[in-house]
Amino acid sequence: MATSYLTLGQAVPAGSNTNLYTASAATVVSTIAACNTTASAATATIYVRVAAASAATSNALVYLQTIPAYSTSTFTLGITLASTDVITVASGTSGAITFHAFGSTIA
Repeated sequence: MATSYLTLGQAVPAGSNTNLYTASAATVVSTIAACNTTASAATATIYVRVAAASAATSNALVYLQTIPAYSTSTFTLGITLASTDVITVASGTSGAITFHAFGSTIA
C-alpha cells in the first residue's frame, strides 16, 4: 500500500460550517492547526463527521475553543477517517480563523 503525506485541506469559514476535508480513501489526519489572523480573540470548532453525518455537539472534536489574537493552536490527534468521513470547521467570528489539516492517505 502506498502512503501519501499531504496538506489535506485549508479553509477560512465565513460565518457558517465549512468542510475542511472529505476523505475519499483511508486517511490519517495527524494535525489540525487553527490560526487567528485578527486582533481579537475568536473561537474555533472542529467536527469529525462519520459518513457525512450532520455537524453537531455529539461529533465535535474541539468546541468553541478560544484562539487568542494573532495566535495559532495546533491539535495533534492521529484521527483515522474512512471514505466519506468529513472534517468540518467553524469560527465564531467570520473570517477570523484559518484552518489547516495535515496527514496522509493510504491507498
